[in-house]
Amino acid sequence: MQYVGIETQQRTNNFRSVVLLFLFPCLVILLTYIFCFLLTMATVQRYQGDPLPFNAVYAMFVNYAPVVCMGVLVWFVIAYFSNSWIINNSTGSVPLDRKDNKRVYNLVENLCMSKGMKMPKVNIIYDDSLNAYASGINEKSYTVSLSKGIIDKLDDNELECVIAHELTHIRNRDVRVLIVSIVFVGLFSMLAQIAIRSVFYSSMGRSDRNNKGSALPIILIVMVVAAIGFFFASLMRFAISRNREFMADAGAAEMTRNPHALASALRKISNDPDIEAVTRNDVAQLFIEHPHTKSESYFSGLSGLFATHPPIKKRIELLEQF
Repeated sequence: MQYVGIETQQRTNNFRSVVLLFLFPCLVILLTYIFCFLLTMATVQRYQGDPLPFNAVYAMFVNYAPVVCMGVLVWFVIAYFSNSWIINNSTGSVPLDRKDNKRVYNLVENLCMSKGMKMPKVNIIYDDSLNAYASGINEKSYTVSLSKGIIDKLDDNELECVIAHELTHIRNRDVRVLIVSIVFVGLFSMLAQIAIRSVFYSSMGRSDRNNKGSALPIILIVMVVAAIGFFFASLMRFAISRNREFMADAGAAEMTRNPHALASALRKISNDPDIEAVTRNDVAQLFIEHPHTKSESYFSGLSGLFATHPPIKKRIELLEQF
């Protein structure tokens, strides 16, 4: 395993960020059109031999598209400025003061000095399981979060390698790409919930049974479009190369000159990576190891196709080859 130059990794991840920023809005517009088409087909009465009502579809799309685009823009702006709060709230991560753990701060500081990096914020997750992640989109928001378990149960060499792994994610700008994907997948989830609830409550508010029955196709259309959007958004997220973990492992090995200590740390992490506060799969992909690997083992054959992390055993084997 050879570490690709940091500039190459940064260029690659910058390109991926641009592609994601372009594709997700395009997908939103496409799904809006599909929704308008299906809704028109379900609600406009047509007679045998009549052409498809494309004029009605276009008119509905012109009315809906600006609203949807404005909603996407507002969501992105909110998520951009509050992504750190959202992620920390989803993982139970809170600031760790230097006075509370000088050992961790010294390890982070020494590694940053060795690579000329600005020191990120350091957070702790009060969970006895072993896991860690990096987050942030710029130098002001870059953060390394460590669980209490990983701090207490790893020796200095192992913990240094884990911190180096997370710092490599920051150097490679992996965290920026992942956060962009989290923002947009969260957008589809939010739009799906709003659409389904609005249709559901509007149908519940009608007293006429026929009106309730006519709302059923609309509910089905909303659910289908939401499912399609979430599926393709997830595919885009999973398409972000799993090699980022291999690259971060290699970068940590280069930074610390101690690949076997990282292999030892990963072996300990693999025994207990489950952080209880983490319930969202989009946030789980930030961690050094997916926090709910064991709970998904029943579907391992299928979930492997959509895994956000490469098998940790393979990562350990590659590190031990050094």
